[in-house]
Amino acid sequence: MTAYAVRAFRGDAAEFHGRVLDGVVAPEVWVFEVERPALVLGSTQRAEQVVDAAACARAGVSVVRRRSGGGVVLLEPGRIVWFDVVVPTARLHEAGVGDDVAASMRWLGEHVASALRTLGVVDVAVHQDGLVACSRWCPLVCFAGLGPGEVVHGGAKLVGISQRRNRAGARFQCAVHTTWNPAGLAALLAGDVPVAELPAVAELPVDVAAALPAAVAAQLSST
Repeated sequence: MTAYAVRAFRGDAAEFHGRVLDGVVAPEVWVFEVERPALVLGSTQRAEQVVDAAACARAGVSVVRRRSGGGVVLLEPGRIVWFDVVVPTARLHEAGVGDDVAASMRWLGEHVASALRTLGVVDVAVHQDGLVACSRWCPLVCFAGLGPGEVVHGGAKLVGISQRRNRAGARFQCAVHTTWNPAGLAALLAGDVPVAELPAVAELPVDVAAALPAAVAAQLSST
């Protein structure tokens, strides 16, 4: 069975989110490093309702949209590690989760949690149930809620996961913070988002976060 390859990219968030799974896809982990900050909206969010466009312009933050669901994520160079796991449809069916979106999220989350344990991160758990609103900001902010398969560390959300799939396979989009910046995020959103109401978010040391994508690839390759 083909192992998961790790491929690293540096550039623009919009370009990265614009990538599509087309034709026959290989099992891979894509690691993205953004060159400038970007506020990323979920597939169903409307910028005019969510974003303070003037604040984003002043801060030099681009506004982009991803094709997977969920709430906004602030991508800041050096503060977050973003990696996508590309799984061909055949692999999903071999794992018994091919037709079940929630089950496939939990399946990936278990591999991410196992990878974290190999890196010495203890007290991690995979959320098994449906969407939980950790605060009233859950529909707006990705890390203010908890969905199936997402990883919790010490009671706080550590790894956010969303998914986009087509006939070729699934693209699981994962993010983990090395520095959680709730004030910076709130300042870019429309309306008044009290920072104190945003739930705690777990962080990883920079070296551990950087090693996580390859560790996830190794776990997936071993099954």
